Amino acid sequence: MNFSELTVLQIKDLIANKKVTSEEVVKHFIKVCEDKKVLNAVVEIFYDAIDRAKEIDQKIAKGEKIGALAGVPVAIKDNILFKGKKMGCASKFLQDFVAPYTSTIVEKLLKEDAIIIGRTNMDEFAMGSSCENTCYGACHNALNPEYVAGGSSGGSASAVTGGLVPCAIGTDTGGSIRQPASLCGIVGVKPTYGTVSRFGIVAFASSLDQASPLTKDIESSLYVLKIMAGKDAHDGTTIDNKFEKNLKQKYTLGVCKQLMQTFKNASNDKHFDETIEKLKNNFDIVEVDVPHITNSLASYYILAPAEATSNLARFDGVKYTRRAENTKDLESVYVKSRSEGFGKEVKRRIMLGNFVLSSGYFDAYYNKAKKVQRLIRQELKEAFKACDAIIMPTTFGTAFKLGEKLNNPLAMYLEDLFTVPANIAGIPAISVPYATADNGLPLGMQFFADEREEEKMYDIAKTFEQTIKGGAL
Repeated sequence: MNFSELTVLQIKDLIANKKVTSEEVVKHFIKVCEDKKVLNAVVEIFYDAIDRAKEIDQKIAKGEKIGALAGVPVAIKDNILFKGKKMGCASKFLQDFVAPYTSTIVEKLLKEDAIIIGRTNMDEFAMGSSCENTCYGACHNALNPEYVAGGSSGGSASAVTGGLVPCAIGTDTGGSIRQPASLCGIVGVKPTYGTVSRFGIVAFASSLDQASPLTKDIESSLYVLKIMAGKDAHDGTTIDNKFEKNLKQKYTLGVCKQLMQTFKNASNDKHFDETIEKLKNNFDIVEVDVPHITNSLASYYILAPAEATSNLARFDGVKYTRRAENTKDLESVYVKSRSEGFGKEVKRRIMLGNFVLSSGYFDAYYNKAKKVQRLIRQELKEAFKACDAIIMPTTFGTAFKLGEKLNNPLAMYLEDLFTVPANIAGIPAISVPYATADNGLPLGMQFFADEREEEKMYDIAKTFEQTIKGGAL
């Protein structure tokens, strides 16, 4: 049996019903990880996962109570702590850092008997849109290794697409789960801000970031997200998201005229308009007005670097991070360690963050970006009075070739144009594959919902999927 073709729920049921053992499943995925090292998606395999699988199998054999993910292999992004395992954030600064404690989300997964099988590649400190800014070397798209996997959770996305794991956990600060999910042809979600604890996760922009799963299918995504969700005493921003079922027989989808005008000006893609026509059979389609939504990207690239500057100040070569050699005083320790430890993109964002927070520019940039953020939140809240979800492409197009945009930061930042608004507003968003472009690579469709309306958003995504599968686009 090829477990790589199965979903999380299918694997869970097979193990629970004793049709296969967890040990068989884990050994299969470890073998695939080894065979597909060329993708550079999984940067370290946890071989002790086999021992944990044997323990799960013993529980099942004895008829003991098992967790909701018993025996299911899961990979975690390289910025998520798992006690006793390395956690490097894909940075030279943390290459030898061993986690002293376990993150809340990993604890929740372990409590449900999931098996953490390894850690995945990422853009350094989650800063990037292609998974090329990494000390481990670029991650490749499992569908075509000449193309990027997307970022920053590119390793997690490529691992799921390539069948290395059925589920991988990523983090999404401005689209870092949904964008690679779109480029790799899988399902990626960002929940309402606070739904998932950030304790034990290294996030460069804490007020925007959320962790969540990347999976092959919509049902598995919701299943794993519910396990990860919940209030946490270690994270004061967490909320008790009840995933209330406010479902309808027929939903109204909003098409944002500002974003669609931008999309049509920059893309020749025909699939979106064709899809909207097809959706009219099962959805009501309306146009919604969100006047300042196109300013989300500008606001994001002020707010996120500002937080990054503050959060990364602790990486100074003095405490628990790599220290440069041949230093003569404290200043040279700081300068040389940070110069050697940080990559180009991280340095770029630190400089930008320091600039917008500096005296004389704080009000002109940072405060103004916060005002724009509040305005976008209000406008989206108003838009949801007219529709149940806002539909849009996840990206301008398919994955681009490795190296194509690496030296063009503005082009790279534009990759996040359609994903960033959800983080700015703190609302849930999901990307699902819906079409194949002429180059054979997938395209993703994205849905925004109002805060705490994940159940409705998932139901809309499932209805959408069923509609487009009714015939070829």
